Amino acid sequence: MASILSRVPLPTRNRRNQQSPPDSIPPFQTEEEFVEMTLQEHLEELRSRILKSALAVLVALVAALWLAFPVMEKIRDQANVTGLQAISPTEPFTVYMRVALYIAIAIAMPVLIYQLMGFVSPGLTSNERRYVIIAIPFVMLSFIAGVLFAFFVLVPRAMDFLSTFGGSIFDWNPRGADVVSFYMTLMLGVGLIFELPVLMYALTMIGVVTPQRFSRFRKFAIVLSMVMAAIITPTPDPFNMMLVALPTYFLYEVGIILSRLAYRGKRKADA
Repeated sequence: MASILSRVPLPTRNRRNQQSPPDSIPPFQTEEEFVEMTLQEHLEELRSRILKSALAVLVALVAALWLAFPVMEKIRDQANVTGLQAISPTEPFTVYMRVALYIAIAIAMPVLIYQLMGFVSPGLTSNERRYVIIAIPFVMLSFIAGVLFAFFVLVPRAMDFLSTFGGSIFDWNPRGADVVSFYMTLMLGVGLIFELPVLMYALTMIGVVTPQRFSRFRKFAIVLSMVMAAIITPTPDPFNMMLVALPTYFLYEVGIILSRLAYRGKRKADA
């Protein structure tokens, strides 16, 4: 009798409930959730992000007001003048506040990018969100490297050329507002150029361009590097133009290498 009972299968407790349903999500995958928001909710979210960004700039402005005069002294020395010209009573204070505001925005840039990504992230997939998070530090470092290169290498050499050009005819005494605008234009342009490798990497990751296409575009990249350098640099001499053209093409080659790495990683992930 005991042997017969041992061969009878014991009843299980709702064996069907112990198994996951066929359409369940695997434990290591997350479902893409897109929260629909009304127009009013979007505007409220935008207002909140703008207020937080403005508060970050305002806090950074406290330190920027202290750093503005040392930065302006450095600009004055690089401009080869004893003092920047002011032609209106309010121009010294206006230029000082402009420089302080630029410095405050640079200090608060991580917070500004965080608020921007917080606003657009609900509309991104998890993979896109991951790529953006990974790219943010490299975007910041590349832009900072470009700004520093322009401030300490490119602009001083451009100022040396411009201040000595036609020295027997022209009296070199530029306005403070014009010098600050000159600095900001070059620093912004070169900072954006230094974003080129990160941009090429991102375009490869999302499948827009392949590294083979970037490689075939080399001959055009050389010409475009020269054209961009001629537009950004204010001086016509070839030496200052090469200071922008050579790093630009070097960054393009770095971007090709990053594109190949991204393409291989993407193919492995797809496999």
